[in-house]
Amino acid sequence: MATSFRTIDDLDVAGKRVLMRVDFNVPMKDGKVTDTTRIDRTVPSIKELTGKGAKVIILSHLGRPKGKKNLDFTQKPVAEALAAKLGQPVAFAPDCIGPDAKAVVDAMKPGDVAMLENVRFYAEEEKNDLEFAKKLAEVGDILVSDAFSCSHRAHASVEALAKLIPSAAGRLMQQEVEALSAALEAPTHPVAALVGGAKISTKLDVLGNLVEKVDQIIIGGAMANTFLAAKGVDVGKSLCEHEMLENARVIMAKAEKAGCEIVLPTDAVVAAEFKAGAPSEAVAVGAVPADKMILDVGPASIVGLTGRLAGLKTLLWNGPLGAFEIEPFDTGTNAVAQEAGKLTKAGKLLSVAGGGDTVAALAHAGADSEFSYISTAGGAFLEWLEGKTLPGVAVLRK
Repeated sequence: MATSFRTIDDLDVAGKRVLMRVDFNVPMKDGKVTDTTRIDRTVPSIKELTGKGAKVIILSHLGRPKGKKNLDFTQKPVAEALAAKLGQPVAFAPDCIGPDAKAVVDAMKPGDVAMLENVRFYAEEEKNDLEFAKKLAEVGDILVSDAFSCSHRAHASVEALAKLIPSAAGRLMQQEVEALSAALEAPTHPVAALVGGAKISTKLDVLGNLVEKVDQIIIGGAMANTFLAAKGVDVGKSLCEHEMLENARVIMAKAEKAGCEIVLPTDAVVAAEFKAGAPSEAVAVGAVPADKMILDVGPASIVGLTGRLAGLKTLLWNGPLGAFEIEPFDTGTNAVAQEAGKLTKAGKLLSVAGGGDTVAALAHAGADSEFSYISTAGGAFLEWLEGKTLPGVAVLRK
């Protein structure tokens, strides 16, 4: 499909030094990478570039070294993990700018891969400093950006650098932006957004933007309790942001005006305490006992939601429907996620999901491999849902 931004297809990389900004901010323990998901997802872009004869120079940040060289946050173990995944050596430069970076890059041949040290060892990175970006540009001819999860930050290696040398999206960035555009910019209707999680306060901007874009918003998690309370329903001891009731009413009024249906649970699973195997029961939302808390949507809500999915063409998913970390309060999230996965697999639904808890919840439900696309970008995904311009994507526009 034609894209509105530059991709690897627009570049001639043979023999060129290609700086590739990735997000290798990976979990580490005892100097070893414990989860290589983020590395795995960039391997296709790297192999495509080396296959075309590029010299690929990896740029990333790791942790929060606070703008100082701190070897607790060195990228060296990440370079070793990448080498194992690529099946080829990855040269490591102990600095991301200056003579140390230049020496490693100068020694590269077409098809080689190198990794530069943590860009956040310099405070100028997070300040989007142009002079620092110029120093990064000294070792590269082209920038390929494959770090959608960092694209909401106007940092030097994400934004300023892209203005100095020819730049384009890597395959991961391309996939991500195309998937999100298909779900939100030009979706096939009817389109619904399932928005869950604990707090309405963190999702106010998301909800405010979505009511203008989608036909239905399905609200789950503790956030639904705030909406129910705003409608005068007694939610007992449930987690509820009582100071946000007016905000919830504003969103409901805005949705009504926009012709967007707000879907709330009709029944709930309640318990006296939040722990595994705590005695629980299903009650109508209007009959929550004063000493109990809502921990999941109830069986009637599940039937209603799974039935509703059949009438949709596009589903955006952000956040769980209940306290999915503990059985049996994962039932609602699991059932609805599995049904969405089934419809997606059958070619009846485009399903795009993202956000921290969402990735874990869908994996827990065993539905993560069946969704059309799952974004691992937390903050960037949310800002996209809020309708904000992401600086790291905007610089790649044609």
